[in-house]
Amino acid sequence: MSETLSIFRWLVLGVVCCGGLLVSQQPAAAQGEVKPLKVLLVTGGCCHDYDRQKLILSEGIGARVPAEFTIVHEGGNKTNHKVSIYEKDGWADPYDVVIHNECFADVKEPDFTERILKPHREGKPAIVIHCAMHCYRDKTDEWFKFVGVTSHRHGSHFAFDAVNVQPENPIMKGFGEKWKTPNGELYHIEKTWDNCTPLAKGYSHETKSDHVCIWTNTYGKGRVFGTTVGHYSTEMQDPVFLNYVSRGLLWSCDKLNDSYLKDPAKDFKFSFESKPGDPQPTPAKKP
Repeated sequence: MSETLSIFRWLVLGVVCCGGLLVSQQPAAAQGEVKPLKVLLVTGGCCHDYDRQKLILSEGIGARVPAEFTIVHEGGNKTNHKVSIYEKDGWADPYDVVIHNECFADVKEPDFTERILKPHREGKPAIVIHCAMHCYRDKTDEWFKFVGVTSHRHGSHFAFDAVNVQPENPIMKGFGEKWKTPNGELYHIEKTWDNCTPLAKGYSHETKSDHVCIWTNTYGKGRVFGTTVGHYSTEMQDPVFLNYVSRGLLWSCDKLNDSYLKDPAKDFKFSFESKPGDPQPTPAKKP
């Protein structure tokens, strides 16, 4: 089943809910205000709490960036599901940027992969999160070229320090020298491609080496921002994660400037309840 969700975090006036469709609207932007970015979030597949993560990403990013989210959530816990929107010609045309937070490792047909990659190669900005790096593993390297890194596995689950290796990069502003993930699943990076610029690395006590965990990439004419952090929802709802992903999204759209950055409301809270044992979300500082 496909679920489409449009969310505006600014000045929400109303919510209409019907058959899996949730739409909230805001008034037309006043003169001088920026136009909200149209963001497509594709999610679903095995091994992760995508029901919760789609809310964390849309609400958390929406508190920091003027954005209208459309969410396509399909595939249940399958690894071989083909997301239906990719079958449509011009599937990415209505959107300013696409967030890939999906986990379909057993979709391996090069023709299908090409349908996903074509708009990005032609210039459509992209954000790739966590298991997106393990998707679409066909016989070519095109998906890895697109995301910017090659990874086939991850280590055991442990909190790790994401060390900032590009403190002058505007995406990493406010990140600090390092960030201890609340929990983690550090991906082992076998290769960084030529257009990949590492922004942060995590050390694996299993491989005795550092692995890129935040980066930028270019693929054809498209800008790509990537992070392998995000197995756990507690990582995603951490303000540090939401800040750097929001800044990465704006970078991918070439809009990382003060006009598009906003302070999350001091009383901002997610619309869902945390699960037992999860840390409560805290108000974020200005990205």
